[in-house]
Amino acid sequence: MLIPYPCPGCSKETGHRVLKEGAELLVECSGCGHVHRVRFPEPAEIRVRAIVSDRDQSRVCEVELAEDEVVAVGDHLAALCGGEAAGVEVTAIESGEKRVRKAAAGSVGTLWTRAIDRVVVKASVHRGRTTEPLHISCTGEQEFSVGGIATAGKTAFRISHMKLRDGRVVRREGKTAAAREITRIYGYRL
Repeated sequence: MLIPYPCPGCSKETGHRVLKEGAELLVECSGCGHVHRVRFPEPAEIRVRAIVSDRDQSRVCEVELAEDEVVAVGDHLAALCGGEAAGVEVTAIESGEKRVRKAAAGSVGTLWTRAIDRVVVKASVHRGRTTEPLHISCTGEQEFSVGGIATAGKTAFRISHMKLRDGRVVRREGKTAAAREITRIYGYRL
């Protein structure tokens, strides 16, 4: 593989063959054969405004990204909110005056995100002809399984199916999903 770079030996911008990779590249000029080291500058770190929604409240935070990094809806990032960091999932991206599915960090105006460290999963639990709405507070990584037992407060129930944020409904026994992916759990009281 040849990379274009100015050669200090022949003073021309020529293709260079990479001999060794590391923090610096050891390269050989294809024009004169001069061997030298090349250091590419690290992309600049920028701070992008992020609106973090956490249940019923939102706050303005920042996300640090490399200037050339591409960010997309669904990406998981760390947002800096004052002195604390929060794990977030990107739900929308404002670039210029429109919303896009992905963009280079340098062109992003605002990231719209939701907190995924701690989430509240909604559950509808059936008992005969009545349905009880419940809320389960847990980490975003906690897994729930169809056919498994879940508890909300003092109520224990068996999960019959789950509706996911992407619109799918999971009904197959043994299938699991992380709490941050779930819109609602349905089940029958034990």
